[in-house]
Amino acid sequence: MTLTRSFKETVTARIERDEAFRDALFREGIDCLLSGDVDTGKAVLRDYINATIGFESLSEAINTPPKSLMRMFSQKGNPQAKNLFAVISHLQVQRGIHLEVRAVK
Repeated sequence: MTLTRSFKETVTARIERDEAFRDALFREGIDCLLSGDVDTGKAVLRDYINATIGFESLSEAINTPPKSLMRMFSQKGNPQAKNLFAVISHLQVQRGIHLEVRAVK
């Protein structure tokens, strides 16, 4: 499903002004990846990256070309775990948060 430009602008604006929403969106992207919904997780993280650090800045931080990062988070992208975890790690540091995984019955 293609998102309209106005929806993306709305999400970006909310990410920029609402810290709780920004953190929740990041957590949701990670939760989707962990639950096996990789396509949604990549899409959420792509929106998060675009609205926060940007792919150029992320590229410099983890020493990966920006086009590779954009492709990795595209609909057909297939990121290697090493690259995906490097991105997640840097986003946590950049945001000043630490995500934890807990087992729940």
